[in-house]
Amino acid sequence: MAIATAPVVSPTRRAIDRTRGVFTSPKYGPVLVTLLLLVAIYAIGGARYRGFLSGPVILNLFVDNAYLIVLAVGMTFVILTGGIDLSVGAVVALSTMIAASLLQSGTSPGVVIPVILALTSVLGLLVGLMIHVFAIQPFIATLAAMFLARGLCYVISSNSISITDPFFVAFAQTRIPLGGGMSITPSVIIALLVVIVGLVVLQFTRFGRTVYAIGGSEQSGMLMGLPVARTKVLVYVISGFCSGLAGVLFTFYTLSGYSLTAIGTELDAIAAVVIGGTLLTGGYGFVIGSVLGVLVLGTIQTIITFEGTLSSWWTRIFIGVLLLVFIVLQKVLTARRR
Repeated sequence: MAIATAPVVSPTRRAIDRTRGVFTSPKYGPVLVTLLLLVAIYAIGGARYRGFLSGPVILNLFVDNAYLIVLAVGMTFVILTGGIDLSVGAVVALSTMIAASLLQSGTSPGVVIPVILALTSVLGLLVGLMIHVFAIQPFIATLAAMFLARGLCYVISSNSISITDPFFVAFAQTRIPLGGGMSITPSVIIALLVVIVGLVVLQFTRFGRTVYAIGGSEQSGMLMGLPVARTKVLVYVISGFCSGLAGVLFTFYTLSGYSLTAIGTELDAIAAVVIGGTLLTGGYGFVIGSVLGVLVLGTIQTIITFEGTLSSWWTRIFIGVLLLVFIVLQKVLTARRR
């Protein structure tokens, strides 16, 4: 009588299968693709432009995009639940206007910054309550918040307001040396701290697990007794807080407040999150992926700057192409999972 034996699989074959499984997983695949894309873009830039791979150029990516990293973290929480927040760009502008106007009137920076963070968090709370209590679609609720925030900017002033407060000026001019002639700004440290906090909250807390559960299936989360309503409201509070903090960082970057600041930035934040591997339908995604998405966008802009002959609108073209590619990738991976 013949005895059936299991086929012998070599260690190399098992390693290849595990690697293939990671890349085709809807959970990790898009993030790894984003990482490979970032490395490829860097390699192209390094081969084409002299000095592209230098430390200062790489660090400037973080310096120039610190505020966008913070925005992307807040947007990640929202999109993970299957929502969207179109108000973040307008809230950044409103934050710069509040900061500039209050500082111009002589208000202390120690009061200005907490006021901004509190007001933007309250705005996020109101948006979350609109979505939960009145069952309004996140697109409509945040669109209304966007018009409200942008309108308030013009109520404060239609002109640019310069900031001359000593604390803001000193903060904007401060550089943290890293050796070898390289340095970063305090805004980069703040952005990285926000990333760490976002990563810990999403991966190691009950709130984070509930965020993922809502994105996977809100109805199932309710049946399991999870605090779905509270979590849906809180993610918009987090997004509002991050928008306010991003506005403060942008104020340090520009030392001014202007009503037309950050027009279209909400689309950059959404693009960074999607390119970073977070599914638009929710349930899958990582804060680190969103950071990689911001770096991809920043690197594309840096290449166009190095090229010198290309219009800045090419950045939008490349971002549009990448968005289409990653949305198709998401569809393929989720379809394969089913």
